[in-house]
Amino acid sequence: MLLALDTSTSAVAVALLDLDGGPLAQEHVVDPRGTTELLAPLVQRALAAAGATPADVELVAVGTGPGPFTSLRVGIVTARTFALARSVPVLGVPSHDAIAHEWYLAGGRGPLLVATDARRKEVYVSVYAQAAGDESALPWQVTRGPLVSRAVDLPESERVLPTAGRGPSLYPEALTNADGPLDVSAAALGGVALARHRLGLDQPTDPLYLRRPDATPSVPRSAIGAQRQDEQTPGPASAGPAGATQQ
Repeated sequence: MLLALDTSTSAVAVALLDLDGGPLAQEHVVDPRGTTELLAPLVQRALAAAGATPADVELVAVGTGPGPFTSLRVGIVTARTFALARSVPVLGVPSHDAIAHEWYLAGGRGPLLVATDARRKEVYVSVYAQAAGDESALPWQVTRGPLVSRAVDLPESERVLPTAGRGPSLYPEALTNADGPLDVSAAALGGVALARHRLGLDQPTDPLYLRRPDATPSVPRSAIGAQRQDEQTPGPASAGPAGATQQ
């Protein structure tokens, strides 16, 4: 089975799917400030609901954002650590792709704008179009993004599109065509990961932060540079097991 999780939006989302994409269990809590406390218990609850144990997990999928620095990092590190402990591959999926996937699976057609909360009076944005691929391919393709912008600064041709995510509720004067899911479904994210896995596509878990974190450590500039150099060097949390698809 596949364990999927996402912490990029206002929801902490976990799902278990069989390797054909069928959902076995889902847990979903809207709490943008409770990621650290909620994620591990939700994984345990999903496993219990599916009558499974960590030993049954053969693949792990995680949303790579864009999203707030702290919550996104919690999700990715948790996924990498779980996969490392199980010696299984971990697959990264841009979180907006999961929102788009759910919208198209629900019958959405044509172009779609995904706009999620970036704080600082901005939104994270991706634009999608309906794809004309075969049945094994995904029914959509990304045409722009992800990027960060004020909602009002987006081109009018994009602002009027059907818009999923919490952007329309935050900036209704700019994004007037709310449509689709507000947050990431871990089951949809897992479906994207499985589809790309079957096609043999690379699925890196590099986080899509898009900008610096809100909190800046009060340390000398030289120490910050040394820290960044350390973060670029693979460590236990990011280094995958031998033979795993670890990014």
